[in-house]
Amino acid sequence: MAKFAVIIPAAGESQRFGGSEKKPFARLDGRPVFLHTVERFINREDVCQTILVIAPSDLETVRTKYGPNLAFMGVTLAEGGRRRCDSVASALKQLKDEAEFVAVHDAARPCVTEAMIDAVFAEAVKAGAAILASPITATLKRVAASGTIDATVSRENLFEAQTPQVFRRDVLLSAYADLAGGSDDVTDDAELVQRSGVPVAVVQSDLTNLKITTKADVALAHAILKARPARAVSKLGAFEEAQW
Repeated sequence: MAKFAVIIPAAGESQRFGGSEKKPFARLDGRPVFLHTVERFINREDVCQTILVIAPSDLETVRTKYGPNLAFMGVTLAEGGRRRCDSVASALKQLKDEAEFVAVHDAARPCVTEAMIDAVFAEAVKAGAAILASPITATLKRVAASGTIDATVSRENLFEAQTPQVFRRDVLLSAYADLAGGSDDVTDDAELVQRSGVPVAVVQSDLTNLKITTKADVALAHAILKARPARAVSKLGAFEEAQW
């Protein structure tokens, strides 16, 4: 069985979320969003390491408030950087030797399913690099600076990139070595890997793999989770409910 390290970036500024609370720490069914996300990976037999990346300004609070629980779950912390790629690069320094593949998954995507993870992990093993993505179904408009429609854009073959984005360890490390201080226009790891010359396979997902961006998205995530069958009790059991 291939072994995967999972990096969960939670170091962004959450500017679009609004308010003083950052979206990874917003409450979803009484628990922080990032915990729901972490739980999707920690009980998997093919995951050998889970790294949660936190902004420097939040590290002390996270260690104090959640440290014992994260340690119990086997989750390690890494200090994030100014850009997403800086945060992932920080976590890559902590990879265990046994990790053959690296998955990067947004802390703000708590609704990813086991089936989605299974599919993208399997494709990454076959192709070396794979991401989840959802086909665009809406009509797309390019809008001019004046606020009027400039053009209607064809949605043929267009997909919305999601996470997990999963790569063979050497592929991702090589892409980050090439970055070397890099560019601010890199928005995800798939782009970085593609720029290094490695093809990235797409595993079709759907819009229920929601990324929480605004407060309204928390309500949507709640509805998605409630509509699914109850999950089996995790290995954390009563400890999880009592401590969080």
